[in-house]
Formats: sequence, structure tokens, C-alpha cells
Amino acid sequence: MSRITMRAPDPGWTDPDCPVARTLDLVGDRWSLLVIRDAMDGARSFTEFQRRTGIARNILTDRLRRLTAHGLLAQRTMPSGRRQEYVLTHAGRALFPVVLTLRQWGERHAFAPGETHSTLVDQHGTPVPEIVVADSDGTLLDADTTRVRKNR
Repeated sequence: MSRITMRAPDPGWTDPDCPVARTLDLVGDRWSLLVIRDAMDGARSFTEFQRRTGIARNILTDRLRRLTAHGLLAQRTMPSGRRQEYVLTHAGRALFPVVLTLRQWGERHAFAPGETHSTLVDQHGTPVPEIVVADSDGTLLDADTTRVRKNR
């Protein structure tokens, strides 16, 4: 499993000991996750990302630079040899369960009953099953059945 490589400890971490806070520092703004989502959906060029998200050019430039600098996207020359494209790295692809969980939460809580929304399907056209979190014996886990253990 690859890790995102930081050049030096970032003094700007919101909470340096918390994996959630560090992750949000990297991808927690609206635009970063939408760029990752669109890369997962096949967007590769600056123009495609801008068209799909409606993001301003300067903000998109910043997000693409940051996601590339932090190892979530990689830049490579397109087959035509004229332009650069952005592709997900291993670390970027590993955000799939995060994006899927956000999507599924949104389907349940961000739409009115009966309101139309998109559906994620597998290669056979079958809707992707809901992600559930369970312990080793299959017992469902939630905020009431887990706790954070500080490692020092």
C-alpha cells in the first residue's frame, strides 16, 4: 500500500495526530473531492474537469497542483504528445470507498423522497451495494460501538 509522501512534516496540519484531520487537510474541500470523483469517472484533461465541475480556472489549477503534489494525481503526456493529462495514482484510486460512502450518504440524506439522482452501477449495470462497516465476526459497527485509541 502506498502512502502520500510529504516533503517535510507539515506545520499546517489541523490536528497532526488525527488521520481524519490530515485527510481533510489534503482532500477536504469541495473542489478536491469533485476533481477526484471526476477522475474516477474518466476525466483526464483540465478542460474536462472544468466542464464537469464548473470550477473557476484558477481554483482548478490550484487543486490539480495540490492533488499532484500530494501524490493523488499524476501528470503525464497524452498519447497525442501535445497536452498533459491527469491520472489517479494508487493513493488517489484508494479514495474510491470514501467517494462511494459520500455518494451513498447523499443518496439517503441529501435528496427528498422520490427526487431523481444518479446511481453508481457495476460493469453489469447492477447498482453498487451499500457499504457497511462490520467487525471480524460480522457485527455492524458505528460511532456507538467504536472508540479512538491514541498511540503514543
